[in-house]
Amino acid sequence: MSILAGDGPAAGTIELRIAPRTRDLGGFSVRRALPDDRRQMVGPFVFYDHFGPVRFAPGQGIDVRPHPHIGLATVTYLFDGRILHRDSLANVQEIAPGAMNLMTAGRGIVHSERTPPGPRAAGQRMLGVQSWLALPLAHEETAPSFQHFSAAVLPAIEDRGLFAHVIAGAAFGAKSPVETLSDWFYVELRLSAGASAPLDADYEQRALYLVAGAIEIAGERFDEPQLLIFSPGAAITIRALSDARMMLLGGAPVDGRRFVWWNLVSSSQERIEQAKRDWRDGKFPTVPGDAEFIPLPQE
Repeated sequence: MSILAGDGPAAGTIELRIAPRTRDLGGFSVRRALPDDRRQMVGPFVFYDHFGPVRFAPGQGIDVRPHPHIGLATVTYLFDGRILHRDSLANVQEIAPGAMNLMTAGRGIVHSERTPPGPRAAGQRMLGVQSWLALPLAHEETAPSFQHFSAAVLPAIEDRGLFAHVIAGAAFGAKSPVETLSDWFYVELRLSAGASAPLDADYEQRALYLVAGAIEIAGERFDEPQLLIFSPGAAITIRALSDARMMLLGGAPVDGRRFVWWNLVSSSQERIEQAKRDWRDGKFPTVPGDAEFIPLPQE
């Protein structure tokens, strides 16, 4: 559900508020903020899921079987728990809290995400966010790739009740080492109750996803979970009314409309139809060490 800013105190600051829709993925739920009926993207962010918190009992976990992507990059970012990533480039990477894992699908990649054997045997708490970023037209058919950066190598800023982790782009005077194909930023921000943080207008499109807690912007209170899309150029100060965790995101607008179907993103509907045929006919590469197959969803 999306709500226009209306006549509240923050009307000149916030363009749109989106209450994420809850979806059941069999055993745990996710909250989907993007795409929304009123807004497809914020910068290149075309998909935004918030999963957890969930406690998996010993022997349980997530099992996202091998599936294809085109025309996008994915970021899985964890606050709690661990996920084992495998892809058709033969990358095998255990994703840990605070790490940056950027998978660029380009012309096509296949990957799976599962709970690693150790955490599955012991049981674990899981909390995180997953986003997709539409690639610019010039790079939609680029070669697929995977980048991993541990939490320790990403810039961290701490100051009087503020903690910021600069995952991509630049913010709070720091720049992430992650290479991107377009101009975008992504930051985990934690504020102690009473602390404040500015969000500069360095990027044309900006948003805040509130994972936990309550905040105040321009005299108006906002509670979790919620995506707030800011007006271009607006001066933003975020004040925590309780201990709060949020993600700051955005960037330059994408060059044109994007079609989204299942796990496929493209500027061309025919390109998506071709990818569907390729997946159905077994023309995508396989994931070494993970041979399961997931069929196309019913149309």
